[in-house]
Amino acid sequence: MSIWADLFTYLFLLYTLVLMLIYSASAIASYRVIRQHVAETSFVDYRQILTSPLSPKISIIAPAYNEALNIVDNAMSLLALEYPNFEVVIVNDGSKDDTLQRLIDAYKLEKTALMIQQRVECKEILGVYKAQDEAVSHLTVVDKRNGGKSDALNAGINVCSGRMIACIDVDCVLERDALLRMIKPFLEETDQKVIATGGVIRLANDCVVSDGRLIQVNVPRNLIARAQVLEYMRAFLLSRVAWAKVNGLLLISGALGLFDKQTVIEAGGYSHKTVGEDMELVMRMRRMMEERRQPYAVRYIPDPLCWTEGPSGWQILGRQRNRWTRGLMDCLKFHRKVFFNPHYRIMGLVSYPFWFFYEWLAPIVESLGLIASLLLWILGVINASSFWLLLATVYSYAVCLSCFAIWVDQKTYLQYRSKRDLGRLILMAVIEPFFYHPFTVYSSIRGNIDYLRGKKGWGSMTRQGLSKPAPAPPTTPTPTN
Repeated sequence: MSIWADLFTYLFLLYTLVLMLIYSASAIASYRVIRQHVAETSFVDYRQILTSPLSPKISIIAPAYNEALNIVDNAMSLLALEYPNFEVVIVNDGSKDDTLQRLIDAYKLEKTALMIQQRVECKEILGVYKAQDEAVSHLTVVDKRNGGKSDALNAGINVCSGRMIACIDVDCVLERDALLRMIKPFLEETDQKVIATGGVIRLANDCVVSDGRLIQVNVPRNLIARAQVLEYMRAFLLSRVAWAKVNGLLLISGALGLFDKQTVIEAGGYSHKTVGEDMELVMRMRRMMEERRQPYAVRYIPDPLCWTEGPSGWQILGRQRNRWTRGLMDCLKFHRKVFFNPHYRIMGLVSYPFWFFYEWLAPIVESLGLIASLLLWILGVINASSFWLLLATVYSYAVCLSCFAIWVDQKTYLQYRSKRDLGRLILMAVIEPFFYHPFTVYSSIRGNIDYLRGKKGWGSMTRQGLSKPAPAPPTTPTPTN
């Protein structure tokens, strides 16, 4: 028993130490890249892109399903983005409410006869609507039979006319200059073809939003949403930046991504076979480019470009993390040929193994390790001091990593400016490992179980809506003599 206990202890410690080293190296590298990016972009004049007739046309594709409550405001915010040559393609994915009718009424849309070339697979398109008003002539609305988000994105790809496609969630709030910043890596192509660019996603819960614009940034009052602010900081500021630097990024968030349309079409568009369609497309595009031996890059913009609403309840959060796990498992399964395959270079030898061992396996190893450690402690095989020392080390590292993410944000983008908000985030870094992290691990385990049972659906993802500024109180007229 002692031999097996020692073996387990050494393996678990080795796994934990390697994970800590990877996270630490990634965090330090990301900070250096972000500082360099902030310094360089301070000298960039984006008005040159804004006024250039050579800027490639971008088609913004936004799937919408039962979004009647906010669809007109969401469309208005997209139409107001700063870019010289773009169109907005909203895809009504068989909504059961009056999403389509509200768009038709608000923008005076008329059904047009448009020859559609089905370059990627999608369900039947019932109609294409265009605005007659010149001010919103760059708005196109596609009505189609319900097929899910990936199918709606494919329909948008078939209809749109841009050379580049920006795939977004319709309820996200984009910074006005988001397209200008995201197109920059494509314009700087040299010896590598840029096939995709991602950007930082931030939580907009309890932030003030008006007319599709972010007016004021606040730390969420809800503890679940506040914990996600920290999680997003760690993921986007301390991880993806570093992966993009070594051209090893496998995931661009479905909330906002800019792609070379022709490469997407050649790769086959979004897959209908997974709920992790955003990651699966990037992996398939990378595989295609590797197999062609064509130099390419997947870039990443560390600027906060997109704000979205995160789940504020345990049930919705659990469904989201369950779906993320099932999507990851699909991607690893579909592209298992890449695993430690030197033909795929960084993707096969570094990126895929990391996602396999430290994204998919991490919750499983953590759960089994904790259970085994407790059993060995109860049986007296390992002493209490060693057990608590291990837990204290892991906890301290988690708190330090979160605090470092807060510090990086403060030194670069300074999104949360008040001392009160900063104090709330630091306090959350201290308490998050006790309630939020265990739940996400549990949801991941449930995702593994549901995947093995064959579950495929997204599950309901009800949102509360982003806050708007309170109306000004009515003023009382001053009496005159």
